[in-house]
Amino acid sequence: MDSIALFFLAAVAIGGVAWVFVYPILSGERKAEQRMASVAKNQAVTRTTRGVSQKSRRDVIETTLKEFEERNKKNRRVPLATRIAQAGLTWSKRQYALISAGIGVAMFLMGLFSSAGLLPAIGLGFAGAFGLPYWLLSFLKKRRETKFLNAFPDAVDIIVRGIKAGLPLLDCMKMITVEAPEPLKSEFRAIVETQAIGMPLGDACGKLYEHMPVPEANFFGIVIAIQQKAGGNLSEALGNLSRVLRDRKKMKAKIQAMSMEAKASASIIGALPIAVMTLVWITSPNYINVLFTEPLGNLMLAASACWMAMGVLVMKKMINFDF
Repeated sequence: MDSIALFFLAAVAIGGVAWVFVYPILSGERKAEQRMASVAKNQAVTRTTRGVSQKSRRDVIETTLKEFEERNKKNRRVPLATRIAQAGLTWSKRQYALISAGIGVAMFLMGLFSSAGLLPAIGLGFAGAFGLPYWLLSFLKKRRETKFLNAFPDAVDIIVRGIKAGLPLLDCMKMITVEAPEPLKSEFRAIVETQAIGMPLGDACGKLYEHMPVPEANFFGIVIAIQQKAGGNLSEALGNLSRVLRDRKKMKAKIQAMSMEAKASASIIGALPIAVMTLVWITSPNYINVLFTEPLGNLMLAASACWMAMGVLVMKKMINFDF
């Protein structure tokens, strides 16, 4: 009886040991645990890799933005050749200097032959040689930038639609060089030609801001440069850029409409003294002729001109909205 009980206990013990060590193998429980462990490890590795890739992408974006900021800081002082190109002219520095000198000499002779005196003639010549050409470049540059901004959102939409249709980015830009109006056509043609000689497309698009110094061109160059270095959905990024450009255009038009009353008031106030002086000159020339013949009258005219110029500049500063 004791031997049977001992045998029974030994069989139970052996069965328990077998259950503990053999059953997981036969039932596949150990394989399931190994598989779960491997899946968890793979998920951890994937999460780590994704975090590293996101961090590297963020680093690339930050590096690209810093490069653009440094480039813009260096380009704050624009050379004369760049200013001429921004105005859409094909003059060389020599041609610009000759034209400026010719305008200065012509205005000096006009002042000299009009019996205004030597000093006023020198002032007119200086203004004609240095002030008038500089103002002309600024006027042509501003007009060219306005034409560029009016057509730029449509060009970005063309690129977005082309990319969604499966076309490469460079082919979409070539379409703009054919279909878009000036100056957009020539600027994108310069990008395509620059890329054709070996410059990366991101750097070629970054050159757009040098020829067209507007924030919208800078945004476009940043988007292309980041996509070229860090990857991403280019059509989505350019679509967002197009929406931002159109919103900025609407905001600019709204600001112009709201400030038009102030501009009209400033124009009337600035032109009123000149208009009154002209009417007095027409109706009573002897009454106002004292201002031009007497030294005290000349001094009063000079002081009035200075005060009027200061007032016009202050009003212009008050109604000039930057955004």
